[in-house]
Amino acid sequence: MMKQGLTKWQIAIMSITAGICVSGIYFNQPLLSDIAGSLHISEAAAGNIAVCSQAGYGLGLFFITPLGDKVNRRRLILILQLLLVLSLIGMSFAQTAWLISAMSLLVGLFAVAAQVIMPLAALLSPENKGKIVGTIVTGILTGILAARVFSGYIAEWFGWRAVYSISSGLVLLSSFILYFSLPDVPVQFKGNYGQLLRSTLQQIGRFALLRYSAVLGALVFGAFCSFWTTLTFHLSGAPFHYGTDVIGLFGLLAIVGALMAPWFGKLADKGNPARSQVISIAMLITSILCIQFFPNALWALVAAVLMLDLGVQATHVTNIAVIYTLDETAHSRINTVYMTSYFIGGAMGTFVGVQCWKAGGYTGVTWQLLVWSVIALLLALNRYRQIAKNTVTA
Repeated sequence: MMKQGLTKWQIAIMSITAGICVSGIYFNQPLLSDIAGSLHISEAAAGNIAVCSQAGYGLGLFFITPLGDKVNRRRLILILQLLLVLSLIGMSFAQTAWLISAMSLLVGLFAVAAQVIMPLAALLSPENKGKIVGTIVTGILTGILAARVFSGYIAEWFGWRAVYSISSGLVLLSSFILYFSLPDVPVQFKGNYGQLLRSTLQQIGRFALLRYSAVLGALVFGAFCSFWTTLTFHLSGAPFHYGTDVIGLFGLLAIVGALMAPWFGKLADKGNPARSQVISIAMLITSILCIQFFPNALWALVAAVLMLDLGVQATHVTNIAVIYTLDETAHSRINTVYMTSYFIGGAMGTFVGVQCWKAGGYTGVTWQLLVWSVIALLLALNRYRQIAKNTVTA
């Protein structure tokens, strides 16, 4: 096992590569109208393309990312990235809705290379694990948030197909740089693939901390997805009446929160990690109260975006940092459990947010956001008290 740690160059290329890989899932969101127009299909039918990319990512999380414990991680990342390149090229040339949907599914499936990179970074970081993992997470979050802006501007000038062509080139370039920049690490799991998947599920029963982190992550990411899904409806209606270009700029504000996430990862390396979770979830609740009391004030929305994104990402970084302390021989399987729960929470948050918007408008949305967040805060406070009590007893 290598214990010398990662260089700043290695951390940077891992972070950038992870962001480039995962961004492919989110390119289609601002492009759906353009895709619908070019294929002469309805926007509702084009919406299935976005569903396919998310479904592919969900499948990849459970069926591919555990392989990081069984096979050479560096080689696995390269293979996934090369398959991602082919899928992105396929997207740029596909001429029918079903083929584009199929390619979108594959883009999501192979974009989980980012979730193989993150456990590898944790494994190669004997010290400052939280800070380094936080940097990788920042790369992923920046890729997600910047993808919408990038795809919108590229499509405006060169058409939506150019977005995927350019992205394929970036993935290819980053894959070779990453492959030749990282060391090999020993394979941790010796069983077959079926045993690997069973072992992944067994991690849930092994660690109470993993169960806690998975539930907490699902709650905060559910609030995050619910907020961003309904924010578009809110900003496009009265009194704002913003177009998609202005609404997209709110994503740039969220990047500020993502860039601050490593600080919370560093905090997780010291003392009681639940302390940083309590602080970050308190920020999330404060952001929701801003929009609840001042729903039509632009300053409140800007403040809410900054605080909510920072709160959610900081909670996520702390979760990742602590679960990677459980068993370094099962990092990928543990990550699979956590990220699958995280993904399910996001899907539930999106669904519930839309239903609350239909039933009660933005007021209904803010109340359900508060419910998600308060439950998360109670869990974090209980965890904080448990750790503090155990520390005093010891």
